[in-house]
Amino acid sequence: MDVLKEVGNIGAGHAATALSRLLDKPVDMLVPTVRMVPFEEISNSVGGSEQVVIAIFLRVEGETPGNIFFILSQESAKKMLRNLVGIEVENEDSYSEMEISALNEIGNILAGSYLTSLADFTNLYMVPTVPSLAIDMAGAILSYGLLQYGEMGDHALFIDTKFLDGTDEIEGHFFLIPDPESFQKIFLALGVSPQ
Repeated sequence: MDVLKEVGNIGAGHAATALSRLLDKPVDMLVPTVRMVPFEEISNSVGGSEQVVIAIFLRVEGETPGNIFFILSQESAKKMLRNLVGIEVENEDSYSEMEISALNEIGNILAGSYLTSLADFTNLYMVPTVPSLAIDMAGAILSYGLLQYGEMGDHALFIDTKFLDGTDEIEGHFFLIPDPESFQKIFLALGVSPQ
């Protein structure tokens, strides 16, 4: 877990730097929690399977295929758009094309930064696909990943992320769900015996 937390912290640093450059303003990020969670508990980590969330989904290809989800509550997404990008969400029930595009780009930068950190640490070739964004119940979004790509691993690497903007905290949840055969490769590459 210490190694994975370090990967998470380095990923957060890379993401904060990339977002700072994109937005031309300082962005601070913290990684307060990194843990392994059973697949069936992912929905609970974001408020339950019926909680409506915004998720950016990417498929990881290469030596250790898997899935990445970056999940935000609607409240966090609106705070992120307001504080980081300067967009005030007009409609509480829907998002404009510009708002969705901004969220997609932020999610893409974050997921890419974490994936790059993990690839650098492990010296494994990992490349993300083009991201897709969904606004739906957490259970439905996770089911989509299962339906699209078949069996997922039974555990996910859960990384809590907090953006700090003055006194405001914006929470996001990052999940890396390697395919069943990928976990062992990742742990072995990190020099850790899989449990």
